[in-house]
Order: sequence, then C-alpha cells, then structure tokens
Amino acid sequence: MSTSLNGWLPASKIVSGKVRILNSVLSLFLFSAIVLLNSCRKDPTVPVLTTDPASDITVNSVMIGGNVTDDGGAVVTARGICWGTASSPTMDDNFKSSGTGTGSFTCTIEGLNPNTPYYARAYAQNSVGIAYGNEIEFVTGIGTPEVTTGQVSGVSATNAICGGEIISDGGDPITEKGICWSTATDPDINDPHAPASTGSETFSCSMTGLSNGTKYYVRAYARNSAWTVYGEQVTFNTKVADIEGNLYSTVTIGSQVWMAENLKTTKLNDNTSIPNVTDDAEWISTSTSAYCWARNEIQYKETYGAIYNWYTANTGKLCPAGWHVPTDSEFKVLEQTLGMAANQLDLSQEWRGTDQGAQLKSATGWAEGENGTNLSGFSALPGGYRFGQTGAFNGIGMLSYWWSSEYNTEYAWYRRLDGTESGVFRYATIKEGGKYVRCLKNQ
Repeated sequence: MSTSLNGWLPASKIVSGKVRILNSVLSLFLFSAIVLLNSCRKDPTVPVLTTDPASDITVNSVMIGGNVTDDGGAVVTARGICWGTASSPTMDDNFKSSGTGTGSFTCTIEGLNPNTPYYARAYAQNSVGIAYGNEIEFVTGIGTPEVTTGQVSGVSATNAICGGEIISDGGDPITEKGICWSTATDPDINDPHAPASTGSETFSCSMTGLSNGTKYYVRAYARNSAWTVYGEQVTFNTKVADIEGNLYSTVTIGSQVWMAENLKTTKLNDNTSIPNVTDDAEWISTSTSAYCWARNEIQYKETYGAIYNWYTANTGKLCPAGWHVPTDSEFKVLEQTLGMAANQLDLSQEWRGTDQGAQLKSATGWAEGENGTNLSGFSALPGGYRFGQTGAFNGIGMLSYWWSSEYNTEYAWYRRLDGTESGVFRYATIKEGGKYVRCLKNQ
C-alpha cells in the first residue's frame, strides 16, 4: 500500500537520498585528503653525501671514495670525486665519475704530481643540481729522481772527468748528486764517489787516484729525501804513461788490457836513451837497440809512434813498468777473443781468420775502402815498416807490423795488417827489421 502525498515518503525515495548524501560525503573526504597530501609533499633537493679519507696514496695516484646517503628526492644521475691543488675543488677542476644512484663508491685517481698537496671532494648530481661532500686533503708521495750519466773526458793515467744531468727531482729537492766509479760493474755510493753541488742543473766531477791502464765503470747518482738513484753505466780506460810522460789510450779486450796506440818512447823504462838510427846501412848492421820515426820524420810520431828493431823490443824494459811486449801466445789470445777459430791460430806465412784484422784496424786513417771496423778498439793504423835487409821505409798508408816474441836466434814473430785484407798475418822475420810495438798490461 502506498502512502499519500500528505503522509510518509515512499521507501525507495528515502534510500536514494541517503546514497546521494553518502557519495557527497565520500567525495568531499577524498578531495580533502588529496589536498592535504599535496600540501605535505616537499620539492626535490640536491643529494646529500660524504667524502671518505684518501687511501693507497702513491707518487702519482690515490684512491678516494664517497657515500650518497640521500638522493634529495630525485634520481642521482652522476657521482664521483673532484680534486685540485686549491681548496674547494668542483667539477670545473678535475673530476672522475663513478656510477649513479645512492650508496658508497670509490675512484682511483691517476696522473698526479709527486710530493704535491691536493684537495678532494665527492660529488653527486640529480635534476636539481650538484652537491659536494666534505673536503679532504692529501699529499702524494715523493718520486724517484731521474739522472743521466755524461761522457767521460779528460782521461789521464790517474784522473778523469765525468758528470750527469738531473732530468727530474721526483718532486723533492735534490740533496746530493755526483758520480761513482769502480773496476767492477754497477758502482754505487759505497764505492769511490765524488759529490757535486746540490740542485738540478747539469754537473761534472773529477775522478782522482785511478790506476793506469785500467777499465772503470762509472755512473752518475742523485739523491732526494726519499731516494738515491743512478744513471746509466758508462765505461772508460785510463791511459798509461811511459818514462818520458807520453800518454797512451788503453783498451780492454777480453781479459787483456792493450795500448790503443803504438809506443813512441825514445827511452827504456830505466831512463836509458835508445839510439835514433836514421842511416840505412847503420840500421841493418846494428845488433843493439835502435829506433826511428817513419821516413825519419818526427811528424809521424803522434800518428804512428816509433819504429823499433827487435833488439830494443827484447830488452824487457821498452814498455812502461807493469807492461810488456806481447808474446806470440798472447797475440793468439787476442785473436781468439775476436773470434778467430782455434785451428787458424798456429798457421803462419798466410792470412788467418775471417774479420779479425778488420776488427783491429781503425775505422779511419787507411786508404779509401780499406778502413776497418775497429770493433776491438785496438785502433791500428797503417804506419808501414823499415825493411831489415835494406833499411828502406815501405808500406806507409797501406799496412803495418808489430813485434811479438822471439822465434829463434835469427828471427822473431810479428803480426801484420793490410788495408786490402780483413785477416791477420803471422810470421817471423829477421831481427834487424823495424816494426811498431803495442804494449800489453801484465796480469
């Protein structure tokens, strides 16, 4: 039964009204919640991060880390470490990236200068901007100096000069530099040494108290507060002086030390004068000591040395004290050191070996196309000889001879080099012949 207009409303009408009221209340509640939520939300900010202490510090590298603890409400798109030699470094200075997002990270920084203070900060970037962590400071390690060894000069029998150049001080002042030397390889400051002034400029030092005719090894050295370093090793041989004060270069070949020049003394080592015999007839008839210059011209003294007969070479007093005229066997040692085959050593009256003569000949001073390689350092020159049967001078500019030991009562061994030959000639000749002498150091 339905109600009238003057009575109660129908039930359906009542329910519909309640629903509309409920919907309105819910809508109002949701709108209020959205407004409240939006009013509580913050705008994004830059990230928050810290910088870790430096570790693994070397001469030119370091490891530094950081930790992004808050992205600021926006994704961290870049992070890393920036550094410089001035405080508060930024990405406008040097930087190295290390991933994205929050959390810890590390960077290895290289290419730094030695012994240098640096400042560093971690950085992180999001859509708002770049943030930096706390600043740290570190100092790179002290580097090793770098020094090169110069050439040896001013060599005498007991002295020489050598120096070096400081290429780098390793980022720390040079406190000492100089040269050190020894008769053994790789000399250091525990061996004889001579310091120079401090600083990084080129320097030179004198080596004194050396032994004559001796091979030395020498290196420059440099020291800063952390390191002592050495330059490359160079070698040299001191000279030897004869009784008259003539100086001769020397060379070490294998186990032997040879003069690298022909003898030119006019006195025996007991100060006895050697007769200068210029006349041909007198030269070939004498059976006592005699010397001459090539073609009897003293201008050849410095180039070729003196020509001696065998009687002079056999006195046992021609070479400086501690040196002697080499025997035939000692010449064989030289030749074998240079590579001559054993089955060639005892051959005579013929050219022996392969290129041993070329190794003994100077690289200059011979006729065109006849110079040697001088790989031995013997530096032989074509001084010719004086013929024992006539006293005539022959072969200057083409060949040369050197006395060795006695062969028999009439003959003595010699060695010969020719411009046109690469081997070594071995034979014996009469003792009246005139030949050059290369002294060998006693062992």
